[in-house]
Amino acid sequence: MGKVDPRTKGVVPPLHLSTTYLRDEDNGYSTGFVYGRPDNETIREAESVLAMLEQAQAGALLFGSGMAAATAVFQALSPGDHVVASKVMYWALRNWLLTEATRWGLVIDFVETDDLEALEAAVQKGRTRLVWIETPSNPLWTITDIAAAAEIAHAAGARLAVDSTCASPVHSRPLQLGADIVMHAATKVLNGHSDVVAGALCARHNDELWQRIQTVRRGQGGILGPFEAYLLMRGMRTLHLRQERQSASAMALAQRLSAHPLVSRVLYPGLPQHPGHDIAARQMEGGFGYMLSIQLSGGEAAAVKTAANVQLYKRATSLGGVESLVEHRASIEGAGSPCPPDLLRLSTGIEDIEDLWADLDQALAAGHR
Repeated sequence: MGKVDPRTKGVVPPLHLSTTYLRDEDNGYSTGFVYGRPDNETIREAESVLAMLEQAQAGALLFGSGMAAATAVFQALSPGDHVVASKVMYWALRNWLLTEATRWGLVIDFVETDDLEALEAAVQKGRTRLVWIETPSNPLWTITDIAAAAEIAHAAGARLAVDSTCASPVHSRPLQLGADIVMHAATKVLNGHSDVVAGALCARHNDELWQRIQTVRRGQGGILGPFEAYLLMRGMRTLHLRQERQSASAMALAQRLSAHPLVSRVLYPGLPQHPGHDIAARQMEGGFGYMLSIQLSGGEAAAVKTAANVQLYKRATSLGGVESLVEHRASIEGAGSPCPPDLLRLSTGIEDIEDLWADLDQALAAGHR
């Protein structure tokens, strides 16, 4: 970030759109660029920013979506490999693991990874190849101890991958806590403007698994487009400012909602009463993230009606943008969802905190009439 274009001295990196590159007279590629499917200068720039943010010694890889990034990790494994994954995680990935990963020959066990005894019992030495955790986990915001999970995985000869989408590199750097791979749905807070679909992986070691992941992206054409990478870099230029505002607002809302008579429970790791608060305080820096969920005293009907009555909040899927969003997750995820039916998920944007509070307060009142 802050790199100046050497030719024009422009303070914003140029956008490179070419899909093919001129060969040298000896048929070589002295520039290092061959074709747009495996490589692109704009994508390299964005990847270097991500690697810097995550302190990823082996670098970063950008994909066309968060799902493309996440599934590439599992596709880099071999048939028969055993995987232990968080029971509560992004619903689309959980669904893919349940319906598609087994067709690849993978064996998946889901556990409550915030329960370290359960995690250790599920990991099998010499058989488990990957432990996949999401922390904070969407949409219940449970916290898994990354350093402890890394010790458990490594003792069994497995790698630890962390979906850190809802923490961001501003608040958590899993590689520094022992994780091997960090995944981000860069569509969310990394971009921050709800206009790019992207995914990212960052690695601590250039080991066999990381090399296999690179092969998967190169062979299957999962790379992000250069224009999207350009927009992603634009978004990352304000990441720290946005996260400071969003996390402060999320904390303020969580505290106020905890005392609201129509809210039965607030799920946010920044609250002292949250079961994972102490761990979150230890492994998150400068705040506890921009996401929280609330459960309503009026049950499912009140939750749906409350979402229907927001004015400033937007009823929409996704999270991490500058606009605040609300969603009734149980109805979106459908049968088998671990999400309570009385729960609303809130993504905190950068609007004025008093305006956000006033909107939630009036929507809750309308939802319980």
